[in-house]
Amino acid sequence: MEKGPATLTGMTGKAPRTARGEKTLRRLLEAAAIEFGARGYHEAAITGITQRAGVALGTFYTYFESKEEVFRALVRDMSRGVRQHVAEAVKDAPDRLAAERIGLAAFIAFVRQHRELYRIIEESQFVAPDAYRQHYLTFADGYRRNLAAAAARGEIVDGEDEPRAWALIGMSVFLGMRYGVWDKDLSPAQVADVAIDLVSEGLRKRSR
Repeated sequence: MEKGPATLTGMTGKAPRTARGEKTLRRLLEAAAIEFGARGYHEAAITGITQRAGVALGTFYTYFESKEEVFRALVRDMSRGVRQHVAEAVKDAPDRLAAERIGLAAFIAFVRQHRELYRIIEESQFVAPDAYRQHYLTFADGYRRNLAAAAARGEIVDGEDEPRAWALIGMSVFLGMRYGVWDKDLSPAQVADVAIDLVSEGLRKRSR
């Protein structure tokens, strides 16, 4: 998940002070994603992370105190990364329903490129439950504000934005798991078309 230096702000209590340090921290986080994604939290090792990153063991401790600290930083980094990816994809959407369709397709495409996302986020509910909760709360807060703004513009009907936000997040999470991690028998765009048709039209049968 290649991102600019500002993305690394707050990732660790030992923030890098140079561009070289930013690059090293990014390498460590990318290596941690591979290590935790492949082996899971309990089997993963700091030495595995440093070997994958191509840095000395002491370099790890320049930025992180422990395996748990780098895991927490990784959860925050992955959460921010997927939000930025979707936000970039939908920034020019003409209305909220179009943004939902584009955003869902972008999310599934992102998951296909970063399949370790699901294992790491799901493990975080046991390893770092506060980080797990914050991941979804942050998503929900942004979603709620976007729905409220869309309703104010007259693009969608008024409603309770909090439960609507969580319902849309739940749909995205499970569609991402099914069509991003488990199988790829439909394209992200096809999945998004079906899902957003359901969101916009519902299940109720209508007379022709």
